[in-house]
Amino acid sequence: MAEQLRHPQVVPDLSLPDRVTIYEVGPRDGLQNEKAIVPTEVKVGLVERLLDAGLPYVEATSLVHPRWVPQLADAEEVLAALVERIGDHARDLPVLVPNERGLERAFDLGLRHVAVFASATDTFARRNLNRSLDEQYAMFEPVMKRARAAGMRVRAYVSMCFGDPWEGDVPIQQVVTAGKRLMDLGAEQLSLGDTIGVGTPGHVVALLDALNAAGLPDDVLALHAHDTYGQALGNVAAALRHGVTTFDTSAGGLGGCPYAESATGNLATEDLLWMLDGLGITTGVSMPRLVETGTWLEGHLGRPSPSRVLQALRP
Repeated sequence: MAEQLRHPQVVPDLSLPDRVTIYEVGPRDGLQNEKAIVPTEVKVGLVERLLDAGLPYVEATSLVHPRWVPQLADAEEVLAALVERIGDHARDLPVLVPNERGLERAFDLGLRHVAVFASATDTFARRNLNRSLDEQYAMFEPVMKRARAAGMRVRAYVSMCFGDPWEGDVPIQQVVTAGKRLMDLGAEQLSLGDTIGVGTPGHVVALLDALNAAGLPDDVLALHAHDTYGQALGNVAAALRHGVTTFDTSAGGLGGCPYAESATGNLATEDLLWMLDGLGITTGVSMPRLVETGTWLEGHLGRPSPSRVLQALRP
């Protein structure tokens, strides 16, 4: 039998951006949906391995109350261990903060990069944040303003951008309004979440066009795709052709959303990297190290990863 291909044949498309930033959310968004508690040491090791693979952004954890996300109850322990192992750079790792209490914890830890998680729909805002669609901004405003005043970087996620399991279709202008309000509060980047994975390429382009028209250029936008209906890479390709150059992924395709049962795994980091490598697009990420990390993580979780590339390249 011929030797298995370990990398794609590179065929560049000069109409696409030549560099892409992969924003790794596995240690937070990937693990938060795991039912069995993952040991702190494994979480720390995962972050270290992902950084060693060359990922420029690795979202380490969430400073949410343990009652809401028990999996991330050891956030302080994870961050303290990372500071001890990799030094001050650990304080630059993005961390989700849900409210001012979470921000206070980030201040105590000396962190320099935080994110907030908003909704484009009223139902999900109430289920996830216990706030209405409009009330969520009053919660985020002091968080974002205080973070920026302290010199922190601030990212904003907006979920349910392409469909909501309770409300159905989500008007594009409703998403634009939510995104614009978050950027006006001080976010430097807006991550557009296809939380339940129902988006399609044409929908992605229409939303990006509308955001551009509202004054939000592609270079402040990111796409957070889920692969529930197998559309994640197609949606990334549409956004890439539009000019977006930041994409959220999760090692091994892990993740979902604990407050939206129909949300399955995130786009796998390995699957996106294979496509980008084939296009000759620079990411700085090492596929061999990523595969090693995914295989290592499978051993700790006790099940195979949903990533197609990881399954094809596993030793």
